[in-house]
Amino acid sequence: MQKIVDDNRLIYAYQKACRDELKYGCSFATFSADPDIGCRIRFHSPESAAALWDGQKGRIRSGMAIIDTAADESDLTLQPSVINFYTDRAVWTLTRIGDRWSARCFPHIMGRPLMEPLVWDATSDKPFGRSRLKEPIRNLIDGYVRTLADAAIAVEFSTAPQKYILGVTDKQYDLITGDKFRQYVGAILAATTNPETGQNPVFGQLPQGNISPHIEMVRLLATQFSAATGLTVTDTGVVNDANPTSSDAILAQSQTLVLMAEQLNRGNGSALETIARMAMAISGHKSLDALTEDEKNVVAQFRNPAMPSVSVTADAAIKIASAREGFSSTDTFLEMIGFDQADIRRIKAQEQRVRGMKVLEEVENEDKQTAVGQLRGTPPEGEPEGSQPDAEIYS
Repeated sequence: MQKIVDDNRLIYAYQKACRDELKYGCSFATFSADPDIGCRIRFHSPESAAALWDGQKGRIRSGMAIIDTAADESDLTLQPSVINFYTDRAVWTLTRIGDRWSARCFPHIMGRPLMEPLVWDATSDKPFGRSRLKEPIRNLIDGYVRTLADAAIAVEFSTAPQKYILGVTDKQYDLITGDKFRQYVGAILAATTNPETGQNPVFGQLPQGNISPHIEMVRLLATQFSAATGLTVTDTGVVNDANPTSSDAILAQSQTLVLMAEQLNRGNGSALETIARMAMAISGHKSLDALTEDEKNVVAQFRNPAMPSVSVTADAAIKIASAREGFSSTDTFLEMIGFDQADIRRIKAQEQRVRGMKVLEEVENEDKQTAVGQLRGTPPEGEPEGSQPDAEIYS
């Protein structure tokens, strides 16, 4: 299974599939035999794959996926060139060459379509799930974009406040209105007394615009978005510097998101176990029923979504090791104290190397003791003590 994971870059591919799953409600994994790596696993979004649900069996009845595309000679747009159709007994490969399509049938013994969905927030009416970006969330996103656009316009107007001048002559009025940009950027604005009224011109400026209402609107939208998605307000980019939030308060706010992540892991964990079993069956050229008990018992492992600190998990691991004998020698113990899989493999290899060196040292010591005993005339093991060893043998 580890070879299948490495050859298909399954962890990285799963991360991309999760994004599509949360965006569209589901994503699909498809399988195909590969002479080089045994089994090829590919993930598809609903933009390039579709399936029919079998309510009686609780799985996909049949499905299709676009495997490859090619540029169309007429308008240079990408068009499907290879499509796979998955049924319980075979995989049909449809290939387009020019304007003609050809079909080939590849039977299999899996007993179910070589296609498995990753589903988020499924219901009885929608077995393929629902998008995490529901209509209320999309409306909040639209409101956020609209508010930012209004704020950008308000900033431009606030940097150029409206000014006025009263009591000017007609000639002065024409000069001022004829070149408004120069009047705005000029450092000095001069005007003579109005000869008709004998009064000096009056200069003034209207109150400058304020963008505070737009900022408050962004905060309101961020709060509503946080409530709708489970994110903390800090995750939306709104930070309250006047009263910083404590780490415990932030953890309490993210509890909803942690529960949603656990829900996602439970659903995807079951799908990943099915994906692993089908991949091992295809790689071993056998059916699901022919898998060994170890292959059937494969499980999906996820990191704790709460992301506790290393000190907290290490303390818990040490307490468990003190109460449960042998726990400190397991990989789970090393994971809890902060080591990843690469570090665990290196630790295990070096420990095995040290054990091997100790065995060699013990063997060498036994050989030396045997040689010394032979030189002193000590009878070898299994020979009676009263017997005299042959001097030629032990000389």
